[in-house]
Amino acid sequence: MAPSPESRLRADTDPETALRLIVAGCHADLLKYRAAVLKSARPNGIHQTRVALRRLRAAFGLFRSAVHGPGVRALAAEAKWLARECGPARDLQVFLTETVADVPAPVRRIGNRLAEIHLQHARAALSGARFATFSHTLASFAAEPPAPASDERLDTFGRAVLGLHHAKVLRRARKLDQFDTDRLHRLRIAIKKLRYAATYFGPAFAPGGVKPYIDATARLQGALGALNDRAVAAQVLADLATAARPQEDVALPLKALAKQVASGEKRRRRRLERAWKEFREAERFWRRA
Repeated sequence: MAPSPESRLRADTDPETALRLIVAGCHADLLKYRAAVLKSARPNGIHQTRVALRRLRAAFGLFRSAVHGPGVRALAAEAKWLARECGPARDLQVFLTETVADVPAPVRRIGNRLAEIHLQHARAALSGARFATFSHTLASFAAEPPAPASDERLDTFGRAVLGLHHAKVLRRARKLDQFDTDRLHRLRIAIKKLRYAATYFGPAFAPGGVKPYIDATARLQGALGALNDRAVAAQVLADLATAARPQEDVALPLKALAKQVASGEKRRRRRLERAWKEFREAERFWRRA
């Protein structure tokens, strides 16, 4: 297997070159998992497609101060659009396979019908002219020679970006025990960006402290994601109720699933508290001498 473009990142790589290498890697993943979505209904394809799109969006945002302009903003907007088109298919997958257990047969049948509709919607977005243009522009951006080399290095640039996003997470997490769903969601997005920043800038630093920090952000993101799944589940339950045919009386099964979704709040909060403590204690690897 050929090494990924990101494997070429070094401490002295200039930020613009780094972004183009990262975009090349994300684009390769996007094409790989798009092909899986187009030929199979297996969950991993749509999941990894969305991951590639999230990584793209994160990269464009994190490198905004080094590489900007209407072209970059347009690519970020297209990645956001495509992720949104694939979102319902993945949200339903997560609900039926991870959020709830023992899905009643009538709800399962409705879910399967709805899953097929969502999958076809995602496939249409991933195979249309708009995607073709997006993919071509991504490839062109990744292959374009960077501007004349600057003196800025990836480690210097990354140190500033990581410090900024770490501080942002700390600010957002004040009075964490009092957070409602919306504030938890905003914190989860901030943590996700920080995790991607650590992943992208990590190669510019000594490897010893990078992985523990990324692992801590991943655990915190997972704990916040478990709480966020409850909010997403409410929309999925509403979609399932709307998709039911007149002869399909699923009011009681859906009510039981809603009760199941609402359970375990204390357990999820305790998991979040542990993950937050671990994150606060994780060494900020970019501060090493």
